[in-house]
Amino acid sequence: MRSFLACWFLLSASTAWPQNGAKEPVQVFILMGQSNMVGLGKVSGREGSLEYAVKEKKLFPYLVDAQGAWKAREDVRHVRVMVGRGGNMQIFNDEWLKVGGRTLGPEYGIGHQLGDALPATAMLLKSCIGNRSLGWDLLPPGSPRELFEGKVYAAYKERPDSWPADPARGINTPAPPWVDKNGKPIDWYAGKQYDDDVANAKKILAEFPKHCPGAQSYEVAGFFFWQGEKDGGNPGHAAAYEANLVRFIKQLRKDFEAPQAKFVLATLGESVKGSGGNGGRILAAQLAVDGNSGKYPEFKGNVATVYAHPLSKGGSGNSHYNGNAETYMAVGEAMGQAMVGLLKE
Repeated sequence: MRSFLACWFLLSASTAWPQNGAKEPVQVFILMGQSNMVGLGKVSGREGSLEYAVKEKKLFPYLVDAQGAWKAREDVRHVRVMVGRGGNMQIFNDEWLKVGGRTLGPEYGIGHQLGDALPATAMLLKSCIGNRSLGWDLLPPGSPRELFEGKVYAAYKERPDSWPADPARGINTPAPPWVDKNGKPIDWYAGKQYDDDVANAKKILAEFPKHCPGAQSYEVAGFFFWQGEKDGGNPGHAAAYEANLVRFIKQLRKDFEAPQAKFVLATLGESVKGSGGNGGRILAAQLAVDGNSGKYPEFKGNVATVYAHPLSKGGSGNSHYNGNAETYMAVGEAMGQAMVGLLKE
């Protein structure tokens, strides 16, 4: 029996498909990462802004209507949530995909690629926050301790991030108390951000019709991930990045009960193939999980890595690519194209 997605692509060239309120399940794509996935590209301003790229350089014409105003795409829903003060979820976007606000991430490039390719409505559900590492804040459930250069790095739900290893005990060295300057226990643990981001995405899905008007059902079709800056500042996290990334992909599919969901990630724009150091380790790990690398046969046809260096207009992940909107758009378009390719497979 042909899969639902396979039928989509076979029929889309000749079939007029309904959009909002269609009986086909809305295809949900969950976006995770840190600050550059949240989005710090400039919308307004001079060279480097999205406004300048569209109006002066005539790039990304699909973002505007015939009069030059930002255009809503009513077959792609855009929902963005984040942990706010007090640990409560805040909703920052809940609308049809349309440029607005002061900053952008890769969502516009992603959304228009998906919208053009998919016959059913899509939802981009972004759940992330800045300054988070895969080796600590986003550590997925089930991750074990790691031993690196004389330190024990925390397993999922342990704290603190790391502590000196006792030579006699090694990786089994007990974790010390983790308290603030007043002696109060610090309320954070390995994987806390993973738990929060997943929980917030599930809250949106639990009230799905409220966030996607006219929708009758949904399925989680894929994940997008753009991250790695913070891990680059920690040798232990960089060394464990590949193992953590493999677990991250598998755990997300498990947590959202979507074993067939595709996964697309982008590398850091400043990272060049063949480079060394922590950045080189993270890049190598990100390239290794691509299904075409052959290292993880189970990822063949369902995981893709976008090499972002040729797409970047300069700067680094830590400088947020100097706010250059063209970098965010180019990376988003490439991620969207990679997802479309996986869905066709």
